[in-house]
Amino acid sequence: MTSLARPILRFLGAAGTVTGSRYLIEAGPRRILIDCGLFQGFKTLRDRNRKPFPTSPAGIDTVLLTHAHLDHSGYLPALIRAGYEGRVLCTQATAELCGLILPDSGHLQEEEARFATQKGFSKHRSPTPLYTLEDAEKALERFEPMEFRRRIDLGDSIAATFIPAGHLLGAAQIRLEIGGTTVHFSGDLGHDPDPLMRPPAPFEGADLLVCESTYGNRRHPDIDPEAELAPVLKRTFARGGTVLIPAFAVGRAQGLMYHVARLMARGEIPTVPVYLNSPMAIDATEIYHRYHNEHHVSREDCVAMFRISTRVTSVDASKELNRQKGPMIIVSASGMLTGGRILHHLASFGGDRRNTILLSGFQAGGTRGAALVDGARRLRMFGRDFPIEAEVVQLQSFSGHADADEILRWMAAGPAPRVTYLTHGEPTAADTLRQRVAHELGRAVRVPDHLETVHLDRPI
Repeated sequence: MTSLARPILRFLGAAGTVTGSRYLIEAGPRRILIDCGLFQGFKTLRDRNRKPFPTSPAGIDTVLLTHAHLDHSGYLPALIRAGYEGRVLCTQATAELCGLILPDSGHLQEEEARFATQKGFSKHRSPTPLYTLEDAEKALERFEPMEFRRRIDLGDSIAATFIPAGHLLGAAQIRLEIGGTTVHFSGDLGHDPDPLMRPPAPFEGADLLVCESTYGNRRHPDIDPEAELAPVLKRTFARGGTVLIPAFAVGRAQGLMYHVARLMARGEIPTVPVYLNSPMAIDATEIYHRYHNEHHVSREDCVAMFRISTRVTSVDASKELNRQKGPMIIVSASGMLTGGRILHHLASFGGDRRNTILLSGFQAGGTRGAALVDGARRLRMFGRDFPIEAEVVQLQSFSGHADADEILRWMAAGPAPRVTYLTHGEPTAADTLRQRVAHELGRAVRVPDHLETVHLDRPI
């Protein structure tokens, strides 16, 4: 057996920010990467995607994914193109969702590079995508789906177990055993109660805990999602407006469709045309039908939320929507307005005060969604500024993440680790949660720095 003397943990992403989840375990000759996400939001963060990976991709043995969202999986095609030759282990549903998300990401990047070249609004003479559709499809060949709660022997006295995390189909906590040391990665913990997903499995203890802190400075309000959603829709429809809903194609789009279908069925909102303008969201909705053991929604409600919408797949049909008049609902990606078809709808509908832009999830700093939350009345898109006159509403009851109180309860269910590291949160959120973990749970806790290295046998 190879000696695992002085194994280390390196924080290659999601340290001091809410994106770019990447953690590297080095134990003897072994290199195991937990998550391989894209940095999103502020340009200084996005620029990290273009820099060489902080360790040699060829030297990594295995990649373990907590779940499919791009800030956890979206750098994989670039890592593989740069020389990573190993396998990618994740749950079955995560593998299926990555089969939608990664090719879509590669396609969008190619499309955006072409558009920037044609319109001349890039600062680069020949803008290139970070990776292509072909790169993404090659990455998918490395995936090996695993079952929840199966202990996976990775060799050299290292083993991994995927544990349900809620949050999203297939989302997992990852428990890593390294010799006699256990490191537990929370992944993104789901909100309890969540309209779709079952709650995360309780924390059972570990020597080290790496925990998300997305909502570390907030409590989710005790608001019924449909009671919050209905008044916004009704007043927009009453003025003949269109409701634009930027939504993550996987998870959030399905949750919104579920609630809209229920409101229409009960007659609490008018029955208006609903367009699901995201081929990926359409395919993801079908995946939800196959994984009923991971979510609350009945088969009947799954069918109903799919039935109310007109599914828009082609580019021409998407463009045609921009010439239609309300009242209607358009659900389209991306959820933080970082790209995708929603930007074209925003350019067409955002300047009309009869319309509403309904933000339904966390908006990372530096994104157009965050700018709208902060009151921006102009948005930069396609190389020019567009006025925003539409009503902007941020829903408070649709988060897919545990809030601060829920994270603390989840931690308290298990014995105290030697140290807890808080990651995947904006600085204020992570530090607020740090103080609560220290004072309310009496546990050793830190917010690591980007690229910081800690020894597993001497973690603080």
